[in-house]
Amino acid sequence: MHSKNFLITNLAAIVFIFIFGSGFSVIGHRGDPIKAPEETFQSFDTAFHEGADYVELDLHVSKDNVLVVSHDRNLERITGTPAIVSQQNFSYLKTLTQKNGEPIHSLDEVFAHYKDNPNAKFLIETKKTKKGSPKNMEDLLNVCINKYGMQNRVMFHSFSAESLKKESELMPSIPRIFIAGTIKRVNFEILQYVTGVNLSSNIVTPEIIDDMHYMHKTIYVWDEMNESPSKWNTLVNMPIDGVVTNFPATGNEYRNLKDKSKETSFNQNTYYFGTKDLPVYENPYRQIKTKKQVHPLDGYHVSNIINFEGQKYVQIGENEFAKATGFNPDSELLGLKPYYGAKAIYRGQQSNNYLYNDPADPDSLAGRLTINKPEKILNIQKIGSETWLQLSSGWINSKNVLIQLNNSNYKGINSKDSYFDLTKGQRFNNVDLMKNFQFLKSNGQDVSSSKLLKLFDHVPFIVNQKSYNSSINKI
Repeated sequence: MHSKNFLITNLAAIVFIFIFGSGFSVIGHRGDPIKAPEETFQSFDTAFHEGADYVELDLHVSKDNVLVVSHDRNLERITGTPAIVSQQNFSYLKTLTQKNGEPIHSLDEVFAHYKDNPNAKFLIETKKTKKGSPKNMEDLLNVCINKYGMQNRVMFHSFSAESLKKESELMPSIPRIFIAGTIKRVNFEILQYVTGVNLSSNIVTPEIIDDMHYMHKTIYVWDEMNESPSKWNTLVNMPIDGVVTNFPATGNEYRNLKDKSKETSFNQNTYYFGTKDLPVYENPYRQIKTKKQVHPLDGYHVSNIINFEGQKYVQIGENEFAKATGFNPDSELLGLKPYYGAKAIYRGQQSNNYLYNDPADPDSLAGRLTINKPEKILNIQKIGSETWLQLSSGWINSKNVLIQLNNSNYKGINSKDSYFDLTKGQRFNNVDLMKNFQFLKSNGQDVSSSKLLKLFDHVPFIVNQKSYNSSINKI
């Protein structure tokens, strides 16, 4: 059974170029710091339970050269006791506890605790001073990773380019991600020894992601996020490789929604041939409406097609999506105009008057079209070489009905004039003669020619690339 509700799977015989994976890694920032004290086993366990692929933790080095898990160099905020990590031995630091009673942990203790859980993975941030201290952090980290065999269960990220460079020399097989609050910090020198970048969600754009991917670098995004969908609704549209978030459960929820979809590159100029306005959503997954709408006969550049839970959507802008029904390639404009504003009627000329809920699904039978009862055409969809018409009672193949051309203006189109704008070889031959015989007798001599583009001056085309179709270039 084909997918329910459809699109232009064969829009004018366009071949889809590629399908790319939609999933991204969810990384709990210090575990789940909202539901448990940060960087504790409780916080890590909560994040893993909520679907995080990794948990992020920060490292400092104690006075006696122990890697200590803490974001702050001064532990007063999290333990209530003022203690600078680098000025104390770990024997003292581990006596300090957080609100849940857990002590400050060493990286050794964290790895020992999770060594038998292969699904527990860690994104490790090396905390360095502006002068690059402590100098031995990467060497200590290398020893600890080798001791517990964690090479395939860790990644590094850091604001310190020097730290990442040293890690590239000591542990070249482990991913290294440069954290940047501004894209100006990312340069070709740094990109030589990192495998990816971690950018603020406030600066990341699809263009930056494309550039990084072109250079075979991964893109991670960091932000505190929130339970509101406002940030996620746009971020989920981008082909990011991972997100570092304080809300791993929310990240996992959005990742699962995206994983259920199939995104296909399309890159085609289209017209919308429905007769009703369509809402425009921020993404196909939550269907949060924007203030924009798709209007009948508007033109759009469709960059991608997203198939989500049986419904297909077209992407018509950076964070703009609409249901795909009725979008047809610009190359089909001339041939579909005669159907617009017309009616379809079945006069018993053949036995196939079946209606479908979805023309792409032969099992979606909806009934049969009543004989001698004309119905207004509400939408038009070109699928391969066949034209399908949506009536109030369902979809029917245009070849199985007769068309009653409209002799008056409907939303800027006169379907009769549009019919005679076609050459004789292009015109369909299933016109309802009982309704239209008189004007057909004229053989088109008294029909004024309607120019293709004159009726489409309002079209707000979003053209992302040069089109070789003359109708697009003139709009």
